[in-house]
Order: sequence, then C-alpha cells, then structure tokens
Amino acid sequence: MDLPLESIHKQAFKAAETAACAGDQGQYWEMHDQLFANQKALAPEQLRTYAEALQLDLGEFDSCLESNKHAQAIRRDIATARAAGLTSTPSFGVGFTDPKNPNKVKVVRTLRGAQPFSAFKSTLDGLLSQVKNPPPTAPQ
Repeated sequence: MDLPLESIHKQAFKAAETAACAGDQGQYWEMHDQLFANQKALAPEQLRTYAEALQLDLGEFDSCLESNKHAQAIRRDIATARAAGLTSTPSFGVGFTDPKNPNKVKVVRTLRGAQPFSAFKSTLDGLLSQVKNPPPTAPQ
C-alpha cells in the first residue's frame, strides 16, 4: 500500500504516483529505489529524469503522471492505512482476512518502523498460535 506522508514530505504524493506510473511499465520497484535514493530531489522535472534513467516510455509515463491516473487509488490506500491506525512508514498491519469478505483485513498487531526478521516472526507465530489454540470462551 502507498502511504505518502505529505505533512513531512511535500512531494511524497507525486512520488507515489510516479512509482505507480512506472509500475504500469513493469518497473515499480526500480522507480521506488530511485525515489528513495533521491528523497531530496523529487521535483516534477527530476521525476521525469528518473523515468528516463529507467528507459520508460516517456510519452506513456508523462500521460500517466499528468492525468493523476493513480491518485484515487493512493488516496484509498491512505484512508485504509489511517483506518487501521497506521500513520508512519514503514508500518505493517498484521491480521486476518474476514471470511465473509476476503478483501477486508482485521489488523490485530501493528509493527512500526524498520523491524528485524525476529519481530515479524514473533508476531506471526503469536497470531498463528492463537488460531491453532484459541482461548476458551465462556458459555452463552
């Protein structure tokens, strides 16, 4: 999911759109890496330079970026993240899908910031043990 933090990174939203437009050409992660390597250089003309460096189809890239093609999806990601209590990057919401609606996830644990593998393993192992051995419920 995209969670551009516009309050602290003025160009973050357009950078998220840039990565999505590069993704349309199969180079999302390559653009992501370019953007993160150049976080202080995210002006519109610089974004195009990164597209050139990745040898993207510039006409398609420019059209995508100018049309705000991915803006609505990015805004949805922001709303979803905020609803789950995620307010920083990186953040990881760990939870379960709703059996009635597999597109909905109930976040039950949040990992904030860069975390070592052991933090993910511990969190996932704990949640999986709850699924395998749920706590007893009181009779109703």
